[in-house]
Amino acid sequence: MEGVGGGAHYNPRTVEEVFRDFKGRRAGMIKALTTDVEEFYQQCDPEKENLCLYGFPSEQWEVNLPAEEVPPELPEPALGINFARDGMQEKDWLSLVAVHSDAWLLSVAFYFGARFGFDKNDRKRLHSMINDLPTIYEVVTGAVKKQVKEKSSVNHGSNKSKSNSKVRGSESQVKQSKALQPKEEDEGLDDEDEDEHGETLCGACGENYASDEFWICCDICEKWFHGKCVKITPARAEHIKQYKCPSCSNKRSRP
Repeated sequence: MEGVGGGAHYNPRTVEEVFRDFKGRRAGMIKALTTDVEEFYQQCDPEKENLCLYGFPSEQWEVNLPAEEVPPELPEPALGINFARDGMQEKDWLSLVAVHSDAWLLSVAFYFGARFGFDKNDRKRLHSMINDLPTIYEVVTGAVKKQVKEKSSVNHGSNKSKSNSKVRGSESQVKQSKALQPKEEDEGLDDEDEDEHGETLCGACGENYASDEFWICCDICEKWFHGKCVKITPARAEHIKQYKCPSCSNKRSRP
């Protein structure tokens, strides 16, 4: 089983090498859950045995059976990700796999750290390098829940008024925010908008909503994007009846 032994052929021994290993595996898993999502979905057939998603330092991914030897060469990813596939919405299932993938990446990195005797400072340095990257979950969902709570409690006031006027800057955005809250279209719309935008992060770059930037919302996945991240100008947005973000445009081929 070539894939699972991916860690067997070389052992990263420095903080930088372990971080490089982490980044490669992370990139592979992000591919599986975003650009290669159709193929990943097909491979996770619930009729098959317990499957795992593996990421490799080479930025590749693989869906495979778990390692046979116990204990395995490296910590193992979450077992049986395929069983939940048809029991929940696709985006929730992908988010679930993303969270488990994040946990696995950390366990592999800290396994190397323990095995090669990283001291407190090395572990701290490794953790802070890892922490500078968004998690796979954040990339897949476009949401950064913890940071949002901190930030929105700090500057919720300023976000509110600014974001509200922002949404009204583009017709398609107004339509979308109304579509999101049909029940309270009249009375609660303002509050709803404010909350939604106080806690909004760009689905492409993961950065916060800012008052002086143009944003657009995908009508399919309902994520918001900086216009500049998805190359849409306010003028162009006026002519778009239904906006599809890049990842929705790519992945809608499955019947």
